[in-house]
Amino acid sequence: MSSIKDRLADLVVNELVDYIGKDPAANLNKMLNLAQRVVKTPEHKEILDAFRQIAGDPENNWHRLMERVFKEVHPNCQKAFVRNFFFNATVLATPKRAKLKEQHDCSIPWAILMDPTSACNLKCTGCWAADYDKTSSLTFEELDQVIQQGKELEIYMYLYSGGEPLVRKDDLIRLAEKHRDCMFLSFTNGTLVDKAFARELARVGNFVLAISIEGFEKETDLRRGKGTYRRVLQAMENLREAGVGFGFSTCYHKYNVDAVSSDRFVDFLIDRGCLFGWYFTYMPIGKDAVVDLMVTPEQREYMYRRVRQMRGEKPCFILDFWNDGEFVGGCVAGGRSYLHINSQGYVEPCAFIHYANANIRESTLLEALQSPLFREYRARQPFNTNHLRPCPCLDNPDALLEMVLASGAQSTQVDREDVVELTNKCRAAAARWAVTADRLWRERKSDKQAVC
Repeated sequence: MSSIKDRLADLVVNELVDYIGKDPAANLNKMLNLAQRVVKTPEHKEILDAFRQIAGDPENNWHRLMERVFKEVHPNCQKAFVRNFFFNATVLATPKRAKLKEQHDCSIPWAILMDPTSACNLKCTGCWAADYDKTSSLTFEELDQVIQQGKELEIYMYLYSGGEPLVRKDDLIRLAEKHRDCMFLSFTNGTLVDKAFARELARVGNFVLAISIEGFEKETDLRRGKGTYRRVLQAMENLREAGVGFGFSTCYHKYNVDAVSSDRFVDFLIDRGCLFGWYFTYMPIGKDAVVDLMVTPEQREYMYRRVRQMRGEKPCFILDFWNDGEFVGGCVAGGRSYLHINSQGYVEPCAFIHYANANIRESTLLEALQSPLFREYRARQPFNTNHLRPCPCLDNPDALLEMVLASGAQSTQVDREDVVELTNKCRAAAARWAVTADRLWRERKSDKQAVC
């Protein structure tokens, strides 16, 4: 039974969401005032204060992003983002999750990433998913059960990867309809996004896409196959026409860094309708992974600086999964902020760490969070005092080796990659990056002290 406090918060959120249907741009200050009544934690209050500053500065790139959202995104999607992402998943659930973490003595994530299927209509170079059995899938009932259990733990954010998740797009729409209080995001190659599906996304409102793209036509088709780029552009057009919020997801590697970070590329995607962008660096996952695709320290430093520059200029929310570790206290995996469930049901600490003690077909979500590997993560995070070296695999390979051996976790990959073999592939890159990252970390600390 919900408390009086919860019911009052719900009334405020309902009133705030109603403003979205009544010219949200004109009512922005009223919306922020209402939000102030619900927001309690210092971190969330800081975010709200930042929104107030943005609202009063039309020249600010974040102000221009908000204008784009109000202008380009369907009201159904705007309302779901405010209610489900900002309030349900973040503002209201965060203090409740903190209590549950203490109660159950384990990490409880903000988000869960699931692979509905390992099936995919593409075979991208360097993709670890390409190594998996193409017939494994989680049933609708299994996906639904994870979400049900997640909501009991105050988790309202769900992401999909694969395989190609949209092979199961009818089931994913059903899940979005059933769990109207949750927010869903799917990573996708974009080739299955037709006009009818885009209209369905606008109808449900609480389901957005991050479309994978590797640069322009030459770079994208090189890794993903001829003709993929043009199909991706058509998907973006379909989503924009329907008013669905979407962004881009880009894996940067040694041979595409310049292309995917250029003004030409990012501005082109913004013009196509992207509201956010998520960069991931290439990881050598799988026995046949191409180690030569890993970025150099110079390239990773360039992306570190470039992403921050773009965040201060572009009307688009741009993230870097590795290089933004300083903003989230290091590694977010292992249930600290998220976990991964693959298409065979194995509960892994991260989409890039394919080892597990638990399977969702044999354990509850809570039991998986209390499994040995997840306890190892919780005990050891952060893996480095330098949060520009957050990853236990790419940046601190000894940490992953020790956790897997101590927990007795088994490889979940088809090729059963041994953890010694995996971590050995990362050692040279980790050592080279450590020199650069430590210099950057010292610079950041010096800059912060100068401001203080």
